[in-house]
Amino acid sequence: MLSLSLNGRPVTLDVPASVSLLQALRGPGGLSGPRFGCGNEQCGSCMVLVDGLPCHACTLRVEAVAGRAVTTVEGLGTPDAPHPLQAAFLAEQAGQCGYCLSGILISAAALLRRDPDPDEAAIRAALEPHLCRCGSHNRIIRAVQRAAQEARA
Repeated sequence: MLSLSLNGRPVTLDVPASVSLLQALRGPGGLSGPRFGCGNEQCGSCMVLVDGLPCHACTLRVEAVAGRAVTTVEGLGTPDAPHPLQAAFLAEQAGQCGYCLSGILISAAALLRRDPDPDEAAIRAALEPHLCRCGSHNRIIRAVQRAAQEARA
C-alpha cells in the first residue's frame, strides 16, 4: 500500500513499490490523462507534476512518490472551472490528435508557476521534451502565451 496526494486528494494505492507511477495512475488510480508513449522519457506524454515539478511517470517508480503530491492533467482544472491553459488550448485549437497534450499541459503549468510571463524562448525550452507529430506547435505556443496573459489579468 502506498499513500500520496493525487490531484489534491489523499489516496492509497495497492500496488507493488516497483511499478512505475504511470502504471499506478492508469491502473488502480483510474486516470487516463497521463499516457504511455515511449517508456523512455523521450516523448513527454506521461508527464505529471510531483511536488510541483514536471516528472516522467513512465520511469519513476511509484515508491518514489510516497507521501508526495502528484498532479495529473485531470487535477489542473475541471470542466466547470478549467485551468487557464486548458481554456487557452481550446480557444487556440492547439491540439489535433491530443495524445501529447496532457504532458504538454503539465509542463506548461509548471512553467507558468515558475514564470508567469514567459517569452517564446522560455515556452519552447519548457516544451522541448515533448514529442508532437500533429504540427500544432505554433498554436501550442500561442495557447501558452494566451494562458499566461489571461492568468496575469
